[in-house]
Amino acid sequence: MDEIINPNESELDLDEYKLRPQYLREYIGQDDVKGNLDVFIKAAKLRNESLDHVLLYGPPGLGKTTLAYIIANELGVNVKTASGPAIEKTGDLAAILTSLSEGDVLFIDEIHRLPRYIEEVLYSAMEDFTLDIIINGDSSSRSIKIDLPPFTLVGATTRIGDLSSPLRDRFGIISHLDYYSTDDLIKIVKRTAKVFDISIDDNAALELAKRSRGTPRIANRLLKRVRDFTLVNELDSITEEITKSSLDKLKVDGEGLDELDHKLLNTIITKFNGGPVGIDALASSIGEEKATIEDVYEPYLLQNGYLKRTNRGRMVTEKAYEHLKISKIDSLF
Repeated sequence: MDEIINPNESELDLDEYKLRPQYLREYIGQDDVKGNLDVFIKAAKLRNESLDHVLLYGPPGLGKTTLAYIIANELGVNVKTASGPAIEKTGDLAAILTSLSEGDVLFIDEIHRLPRYIEEVLYSAMEDFTLDIIINGDSSSRSIKIDLPPFTLVGATTRIGDLSSPLRDRFGIISHLDYYSTDDLIKIVKRTAKVFDISIDDNAALELAKRSRGTPRIANRLLKRVRDFTLVNELDSITEEITKSSLDKLKVDGEGLDELDHKLLNTIITKFNGGPVGIDALASSIGEEKATIEDVYEPYLLQNGYLKRTNRGRMVTEKAYEHLKISKIDSLF
């Protein structure tokens, strides 16, 4: 169940790639970010310069990777991709940087997870387009400088607070991606249905949008699962009835909360009297990784008022009690 609602990318999500828009005009939502990027890209092209380095941050599944590819397409250049945790040695970074051509886009996902010593090598590459590396010999070590072609680094992170100040300050463009509106998600669901060559009625699209946690990647995943139920039930199109029935079977409720959301909120209520409770105790109680709670589940619950953070820990809100149909008096017993 958690794979259905989890907004993180999976290697199994091959359909995600063909669903991605290629240009800003095709990209739905994030209008402010999209509008600003359009101006910055056009200005860079008019000056015949590489675009300033771009940092995209926000919860997973909102389109950061898609925007990186779109930036490269709009600039008319190649894009090379890497992941912060995968760059373990300075040689790894050097190999990537020296493979770039002038104007290329280098996309580093989870850039907040770059080792600090890798960051320090990246500073000169971002600022001066030079690579300073130390080569160790048998008897001595020496430093060499390699000139790099101008390039644009696009970094993506779900945790901008974990980024060091020196690295963050080297990005000329910093954009925050927020959860999508229901209207934008309806457009995305309809676009995806069109790509899959299956019809969907307006009420079904609305129901999917409402249960997608404001996240396009989740909307597309849920649509694929509803499509499966539609096919097996030998229906010609996705209706509101089959959508509600399918999502109920997948245990995704009307507000987009799934089993783990319910378990998390119920645990705070029943085991910790509604909170406050520390993240370590909460993670241990529900048998989930601390990072998964903080990166995947908490942002949506916090944003939508089911959960709040205090100096002493996490607490559920009145809205959570109402949604779970639990009274505070009942929870004490």
